[in-house]
Amino acid sequence: MPRTINTPRSPRYDFALACRELSAADPKLGRLIERAGPFKLRISGGQSPFEALVESIIYQQLHGKAAATIHRRMMESFHDICGVGNHPSAQHLLDCPNEQLRAAGLSKNKMLALRDLAAKTLDGTVPTLERIRRMSDEDIIEHFIQVRGIGRWTVEMLLIFRLGRPDVFPVSDYGVRKGFALTFQGLKPTQKVTPDLLPKPDVMQKRAKRWGQWRSVASWYLWRACDLANASAKV
Repeated sequence: MPRTINTPRSPRYDFALACRELSAADPKLGRLIERAGPFKLRISGGQSPFEALVESIIYQQLHGKAAATIHRRMMESFHDICGVGNHPSAQHLLDCPNEQLRAAGLSKNKMLALRDLAAKTLDGTVPTLERIRRMSDEDIIEHFIQVRGIGRWTVEMLLIFRLGRPDVFPVSDYGVRKGFALTFQGLKPTQKVTPDLLPKPDVMQKRAKRWGQWRSVASWYLWRACDLANASAKV
């Protein structure tokens, strides 16, 4: 298997046009875009869907540094078979002993999820990248959530940050919900966030109708609203 090249790149859609259209359609969002500055989302385009989901499963519910260590150990455990720097295939992951994965630090649930991902990659439930390019966002979500341990949010993150899809709105994401409350509902940067202060999905979807085909771009700026609030709260 060739070495994975994972150099971040700009998304292929016209994000400058997206920012102009979002600002015209929603002045409050436009003010956030002006405050937050240029759109800097980068796509990790070198990963296959299988590789991206392996990483997503490992990182779930773990601190980034701990997850990175487990991911590195798992990759290193396949060096003798795959070569240094090469990602194990679905068949490699399906065939390896539990002890190998456990030694890398994976929990039982994550081992089961990775094996299910490998099996569903081999049987075609998880589509190839070539096939994904012809699929709608909802079709991709429908296929991927059939994998143990993969929920809608995980696939939405893949759509935005791996596949570069422009019109994804992850309404269950805490940062997007908080950014929405800060931008549209008067939440103060210094205010303690309680569940009742976060918007419901239907409220968010109603507002997002203004945003046309650029909801991924709007979501990126709602995450930036959280960054701005954190910086403001420290002053």
